Amino acid sequence: MSKKLFFSLIVGLLLSSPLFIQAQSGDLPPDARPGQCYAKCLVPDEYTTVTEQILTKEGSTKIEVIPAKYTTVTEQVMVKEPYNVLKVIPPSYTTVTEEIMIKEPSSKLVPTAAVYETVTEQIMVSPSTTKWVKGKATPDCVSSNPNDCRVWCLKEVPAEYRTVSRKVLSSPASVKEIEIPAEYKTVKRTVVQNPAQVTEETVPAEYKTISRKVVSEPASTSAREIPAEYKTVTSRQLVSAGGFTEWREVLCESNSSNAYITQIQRALKDRGYDPGPIDGVIGTQSRAAIRKFQQDNGLAVGVEGRSIPYETLKALGVQ
Repeated sequence: MSKKLFFSLIVGLLLSSPLFIQAQSGDLPPDARPGQCYAKCLVPDEYTTVTEQILTKEGSTKIEVIPAKYTTVTEQVMVKEPYNVLKVIPPSYTTVTEEIMIKEPSSKLVPTAAVYETVTEQIMVSPSTTKWVKGKATPDCVSSNPNDCRVWCLKEVPAEYRTVSRKVLSSPASVKEIEIPAEYKTVKRTVVQNPAQVTEETVPAEYKTISRKVVSEPASTSAREIPAEYKTVTSRQLVSAGGFTEWREVLCESNSSNAYITQIQRALKDRGYDPGPIDGVIGTQSRAAIRKFQQDNGLAVGVEGRSIPYETLKALGVQ
């Protein structure tokens, strides 16, 4: 038996094997109909944006001091006592000094401001995910399609964190009371040391008008609430993991005329993606623009020749 005939028999046995037939049928698009075209596209990760409020500064209370109010009162103070005058023996006098209170003691309230400290903490903005990484094909692959022998590795993408600082109250505002002493005024007056004798005459007392301040309304405080401060933090959270390929219906080569490709190129350019010359040909620049549009819009990534997934055409608004 020749080597060529032996090899043909081996290939025939492999092709007729149930395992080989099952592998082929499992790698084809399900529920396909005549006239439809399919291609394997890379399904990306699907994320959702979550916005939440983060406390950056706690609420506090500010205490304001209302100073005391005073009023001025006037009163008569005796500065010279009454005495008797004697015509024969005149009286003798002496001077005495005494303190007169002109302002009552009071208290003063002094506010002390609140003290804050900065606290730093880590906020997760993107959770850890996994992605499939395509390896090289096995050199001894028996299949005619090298993709059947490629190794796929599931790799972990670590979570992303953001450092957020906020202020917290370490020492609340307070009030300290300071005592203000009373104020006095020194007054001198003359008193009789030795009264007159023989003929006695009464000399009336002498008075002086003085003014002094008294507290009409004592000092007080009022509290004002300072609201807490917040910061809006936006993060992305994984809804479903991608990183694998999946069959998607695409535009068939027979239906992709130059005029239709030109319409796709204009739609890409209108959305800010440069497809290169508007010439009805899917070249390197047009293919790169399609892939960039698919990635930015969370679509399955893939374009083979003139075959473009229908979901990409729908997103571009091309009928």
